[in-house]
Amino acid sequence: MTNETSLDEKQQSIVTIAAFTASGELDRLKPALVEGLDAGLTINEIKEVLVQMYAYAGFPRSLNGIFTFMGVLEERKAQGIEDEVGKEASPLPADMDRDEYGARIRAQLSGLDEVPPPAAWQKFSPVIDSYLKEHLFADIFARDVLDHQARELATIAALANMTGTAGQLKFHFGAAMNSGLTEAQMQDFIVVLDSRVGEKEAAQAKEVLQSVLSERK
Repeated sequence: MTNETSLDEKQQSIVTIAAFTASGELDRLKPALVEGLDAGLTINEIKEVLVQMYAYAGFPRSLNGIFTFMGVLEERKAQGIEDEVGKEASPLPADMDRDEYGARIRAQLSGLDEVPPPAAWQKFSPVIDSYLKEHLFADIFARDVLDHQARELATIAALANMTGTAGQLKFHFGAAMNSGLTEAQMQDFIVVLDSRVGEKEAAQAKEVLQSVLSERK
């Protein structure tokens, strides 16, 4: 755990980019993308956030975000601005057991040392559990363009700006802190949400966060 008390400019931009991509607010996403580039996020880091959003908001919102980003880059290039492309994702091992890897990463984000026995919902729908383990927590989370802290930050931002996702937001607030983000940074996340996304969304997210923090004491 670090002792960071606030989110840096790059992290704040990840919050707004993910939030507006998830909600489909492209008119607000465009300036957020510009701010992200100006804050030092690379093109590939932003693309990674936009791609990850399809797992939470669906392909239409993710693709709309990507199209918007392409337009932003074209405009900046016409203005003579050369943005840093950044690193590409490292190849995944050919013999990687995605089910095992995904189950282990999910357990770690849950704050567990070992993979727990299947819950009722996993037994009821094994296929959705497989998709979560093998795709979300393996194919996506294993891509090293972003670390797990950045991915969890993007996730809670997306969930906080969507409706009917309080349960998932609660899990991912815990996962964000289990990945190394501090309680103070989570409080700062609420501040960023309030000032840049919306008061209502921030208030609802704050209520969920308080529940998570009370259970972690």
